[in-house]
Amino acid sequence: MSVKKSKTKQLKKYHKWPGLILSFILIYYAVSGILMNHRELISGTNINRNSLPNEYQYKNWNLAALKGNETISKDSILVYGNIGVWLTDSAFQKFKDFNAGFTKGIDNRKIFDIHLSSNKNLYAATLFGLFSYDNDLLQWQKISLDTEIKRFVSVISKGDTLIAMNRSYIFKGLDKGPDTEFTKIQLKAPEFYENKVSLFETVWQIHSGEVFGLPGKLFVDFMGFLIIVLSVTGIIYFFFPKLIKHRKRKEKSTAKLAASNKFSLKWHNKIGAWFIVLLIIVTLTGMFLRPPLLLTIARAEIPAIQFTHLDQANPWYDDLRDLHYDKKSEAFILAGYNGLYELKTLNSTPKLFKSQPPISVMGINVFEKFDDNTFLIGSFSGLFLWNPDHNVVIDFIRGKPYQDNSSGRPFGSYAISGLVKDYNNKLHVVDYSNGILSEESVDFPEMPKIILDNSPMSLWNLCLEIHTGRIFHTILSDFYILIVPLSGIATLIVIISGYLLYRRKKKRSDKTD
Repeated sequence: MSVKKSKTKQLKKYHKWPGLILSFILIYYAVSGILMNHRELISGTNINRNSLPNEYQYKNWNLAALKGNETISKDSILVYGNIGVWLTDSAFQKFKDFNAGFTKGIDNRKIFDIHLSSNKNLYAATLFGLFSYDNDLLQWQKISLDTEIKRFVSVISKGDTLIAMNRSYIFKGLDKGPDTEFTKIQLKAPEFYENKVSLFETVWQIHSGEVFGLPGKLFVDFMGFLIIVLSVTGIIYFFFPKLIKHRKRKEKSTAKLAASNKFSLKWHNKIGAWFIVLLIIVTLTGMFLRPPLLLTIARAEIPAIQFTHLDQANPWYDDLRDLHYDKKSEAFILAGYNGLYELKTLNSTPKLFKSQPPISVMGINVFEKFDDNTFLIGSFSGLFLWNPDHNVVIDFIRGKPYQDNSSGRPFGSYAISGLVKDYNNKLHVVDYSNGILSEESVDFPEMPKIILDNSPMSLWNLCLEIHTGRIFHTILSDFYILIVPLSGIATLIVIISGYLLYRRKKKRSDKTD
C-alpha cells in the first residue's frame, strides 16, 4: 500500500466513526446554543421539572430557589430567587404567590433583589428589568429606563433617594414607586484602571457572537445551523451507500437515494472547507468555557478587542454585581467583577479595598451587613465575614480565618446561592446544591407544594444544562465534566481530518482534469 493511500485510510479512520458519534452530540450543542443566544425570546417557555432527572427537582430550597428576603411588616416577609417572589409569614409557614405583573415564564420571575424603601414602596431587580409594585393594581409594573442592559442586580435607598443598578450603570431618582423618574449615572473608572476585560468574558462573547452585538450572535446562530447541516449530511453519507447497495441487490430503485447521497457529500465537503477556521474557533472557545480548561482563563485579563462589543467607553460595562450603602462610613460599597470598592459618593472614584474576601467568577450572591464593622459576603466560593477596616476575612461556616487554598478554583466547599434572615434576625444560609445549610435552620420549612407546582425550569436553563453537559451528571457523576473538553478535542480531530481528506480528493480531481 502506498504512503498516500495509507495516510488517506488513517484520516478516514479519524473522521468516519468519531464523526458519526459526534454528529448527534453536535446537533444537541447547536440547537441548544442557538436557543441560548435568544434568552428573552424564549423566556416564556417552561419545562416541567417532573419530566427532568431527579437532581433538577427542588429540595430544601436548593438550585438557587432562594436568594434572599425582605421583611415588609411584623408578619409579612417576601422571599425571592429563581422561584420568583412569594409572600409568607414570620414563621415561613404560609405562602402566597406575589408575581402578578411579571411576564409569563419562570425566567421573567428570576429575581436578584427586592427592596422596601423608606416610603414603603417595593422594588424588584430582575433578569429583564426594574419593577415597582403598584399598591392600587396589586401587581408589579416595569419601569421604563434608558438602557440596553436589562439585567438589574441591586436596589437600595439612601434617605428618600432610590438607587438601582444594572450590570453597567447606576440609576438614581426620588422614591415615588412606579412614578419614580431616574437619572442614569456612569461610574468613574476605578483607581489604576486599565482598559482590560476578563479573558473568560472575551471567550464567552466570541463563542456566542455577542462580541459583535446582535449581528455577531446571528452569525454564530448561522454557524450553529451549519453544524447541524454538517452533522445531518455526514449521517446521510455514512448510511446511504450501504442502503443503496442493499436496494441494488434487491433490484430496487436507488436514484433518489443516490442523488441525496451525492448532494449531501457535496455540501458536507464545501461547508467544512469554507468554514473550517470558524468551526475551529467555535469549538475551541466552547472548550474553554467549562472546567477544567476554564481554570486556565478564569482570572486572566486582556486588553479589550478594539471595535467590538467589549471595547466600551464605560469602564464598568457588564462589570457591576451589587451595591450597598453603609450608614456608619457614609459610603457606598460596590461589588464589581474584580472585587469590592469604596465610593464616598456616586461621583467619586472607586477605590479597591486592600483586603478582599474570595468571590467566585460566577458572581456575588450574598452582600449583607453583619454588625457595625463586618459584612457577610457569599458566592460559589463560600460565605465569609469581611471587616474592611481591619483587613480581616473569616470563613463564616468554619469559624476560622480564611486561607487561600483554592488554586484558582471557581467553586469552594460550599456554593452559597443565598441568605435568608427571619424576623428574629436568625440567618439561614442557602447552598446551591444542598439548600438550607445551617444547623440552626432545622426548623426551616420544606418547600410547599404551591411553590413546587409553580416553579418549573426555563427552556433557557434546560438548554444550558444540555450545552454544558451537566444534564448527564445523573449518568456519569462528576465525570460529566469531561464531556465538553473530550468532545471538543474529538470535534477538532474530525474537522481537521475531514478537511485534509477533502484537500487530498480535490488534488486528485484537479490532476485528473
